[in-house]
Amino acid sequence: MTGLPLPALSVILAAPRGFCAGVDRAVQIVERLLEKHGAPVYVRHEIVHNRFVVNGLKAKGAVFVDELDEVPDGAAVVFSAHGVPKSVPAEAKRRGLASLDATCPLVAKVHLEAARHAALGRQAILIGHAGHPEVIGTMGQVPGDSILLVETADDAETVAPATPEALAYITQTTLSVDETAEIVAILKRRFPAIEGPKREDICFATTNRQAAVKAMAPACDAVWVIGAPNSSNSRRLVEVAQRAGCGDARLLQGTEDIDWPSLARVRTLGITAGASAPEVLVDEVLTALATRRTLTVSTAAHAIEDVVFKLPPELRDA
Repeated sequence: MTGLPLPALSVILAAPRGFCAGVDRAVQIVERLLEKHGAPVYVRHEIVHNRFVVNGLKAKGAVFVDELDEVPDGAAVVFSAHGVPKSVPAEAKRRGLASLDATCPLVAKVHLEAARHAALGRQAILIGHAGHPEVIGTMGQVPGDSILLVETADDAETVAPATPEALAYITQTTLSVDETAEIVAILKRRFPAIEGPKREDICFATTNRQAAVKAMAPACDAVWVIGAPNSSNSRRLVEVAQRAGCGDARLLQGTEDIDWPSLARVRTLGITAGASAPEVLVDEVLTALATRRTLTVSTAAHAIEDVVFKLPPELRDA
C-alpha cells in the first residue's frame, strides 16, 4: 500500500479564531508609533504572545526589552497587551519616558476591579496562572496582601483569606471557561458572601474561541491550535478540544511544527488559532496541507465578533 495517494482531507476552520480586538489594538499601537516617530520604539515584554508577530514588529524597528532599565532616556516605550503593575508606568514617568499603554481594555477592567475591592476593604482572590504577565500586572495594582492567587480547584478548597467576610474574586481573562466555573463554584460554596464581577472577567474572545472548538472537536480526528507555547488562551484551546473528545489536539506555532506522519491517519482536521495568532499563519498551514492532500475546507461558525477597541488619541491620526 506504500506509495498510494492519501485520501482527501476535510478541514474544518473554527470561527471566530485568531486576533482578538485587544491584540489587534496592541499591534496597531506599536505599528502606528513606528510610523509617527520612526524606529526604534521600545516595547516592554512581548506585545502579544506570538513569535511571528514579535519578529514582524522587530523587522519594522521595534525593540523588545524585559525591563525599563533597558530603555534609553528620552525613548518611547509601549506596555504590552497583558498589562503591567502600577510600578512600571510610575517608573516610566519618573524617568521622563514617553510611554503608551497597550493593555487590553478588558484586562484594564480587571485592574479597576482589583483596585475597587481594595478601596472597599475587601481581599480579592485572583483566579489565574502564576507567573503569567497578566497575573503579575493585576496583582501589581494593589498592595501585596490585598490579592490571593488561586490556580486550581484544589487551591480553591484550601485558600485561607484573612477577611472571609469581606471577600471578592476576579479572574485572568484567558482562562478555561469550564475550569474557572468549577473554581468559582467552590469559592461560592466556601464563602457565600463572596463578591464577583458584574460581567465575567474571562473575555468574550476567549469564551467564543473555546465554545467554537468545543462544538467542532467531536467531529474531528485531530485539532490543531495555531499559537505560541506561552500563550495562555492558545494552550486552553488545546485542553478544550481534548476534553470535548478529540484526543489528538496539539499546538502548532506554524508549518514547521506539522507532524506529517501523524496526519496520514487523519480524515477530518479541525483548525483554530489563538487570540494572538494572525490569520496569515492559518493560511500558511492550509497551503502546506494542500501540497500533500486534496482539501475540502469548511467553516464552523460559532459567533461573529465586531468589537473594535479605539487607539490612544495621540495615535488616531497616524
